[in-house]
Amino acid sequence: MKPASNSRNNRQWWVWWLGGAIGAMCLALAIGQSANSGGRHLSAKPASTKAMRFIPAADFTMGSDDPDSMENERPSRRVSVKSFWIDEHDVTNAEFQEFVHATGYVTTAERPVDWEELKKQAPPGTPRPPAEMLQPGALVFHSTDHEVPYDDLSAWWNWVPGANWRHPQGPRSSIDGKQDYPVVQVSWDDAAAYAAWAGKRLPTEAEWEYAARGGLEKKRFVWGDEFSPGGKLLANVYQGQFPIKDLAQDGYAGVSPVTAFPPNGYGLYDMAGNVWQWTADVYREVPGNQPCVMCAANGRMINATAPAGEVRRVMKGGSFLCSYQYCEGYRPSSRRGMSRDSGSEHLGFRCAISG
Repeated sequence: MKPASNSRNNRQWWVWWLGGAIGAMCLALAIGQSANSGGRHLSAKPASTKAMRFIPAADFTMGSDDPDSMENERPSRRVSVKSFWIDEHDVTNAEFQEFVHATGYVTTAERPVDWEELKKQAPPGTPRPPAEMLQPGALVFHSTDHEVPYDDLSAWWNWVPGANWRHPQGPRSSIDGKQDYPVVQVSWDDAAAYAAWAGKRLPTEAEWEYAARGGLEKKRFVWGDEFSPGGKLLANVYQGQFPIKDLAQDGYAGVSPVTAFPPNGYGLYDMAGNVWQWTADVYREVPGNQPCVMCAANGRMINATAPAGEVRRVMKGGSFLCSYQYCEGYRPSSRRGMSRDSGSEHLGFRCAISG
């Protein structure tokens, strides 16, 4: 598939394609760093269950049959999980900084981009992208001043050179004073490298969803069936007309500290909203449904073509950009597929250890 000739569609295609593929040519480097970075092994830190919660083995109903759920959540099914430990909260900027200082690890968003290598991952005949899109960077959200079609992600996402975990919104932004905020702009490879260094792993999709439910069965949200019980907002999500203005009625327009909202029944924070979270699983559609990677206001998924040979991983939990108007990604059964090489302003992770 080539970019459309229309300039707007062309820009949209590049935003999506680069967001999913610009790290692909660095994959060998990422794998090498996962084993050794600057002569220092990434798995050097002793594993610890401190600040983790133990989740006992169980059977549970995964997914949803709710007609208001997305097609890729259906049908619901009984799933067994073995016991495991999972982080109480997302990996923070402080924790990720410790990892980088100990290993010298360089994230996907910080690595140089070589078009000669990158085009090997592109469909035949793909033209060279604009020069600014070949700079190291990542996807950054921007609001609009008018209504936009929900099938055009370029209306609220920009590829920003210099955006990375240290500078989540671009070179002029900083994580200073935000050590207890979740690290973002990390690819799946970055998250897996951190987990290996910490003696942990990424949770499976089933583990993540079971932990998110906090002991509740078949509930729409991690706290029950009512979105705001007693008028109280229990997660960092989008209020207002998406993507024009977040009214911040929950106290935050953007990312919030990892313990800003109440934990679920298992003592886990941010299992709904704030930032999406990587899981270990390769993304696959529920059999019989159409491929889908993003969602629309009417509750139907909008199809998007993945780059050739791309491997997507499941992300769960929703983010500060999720709203009832757009996707309600903060429901525990909600799921999306994202290229393993992608980073964005609303995507982080937490780790697990087998029980």
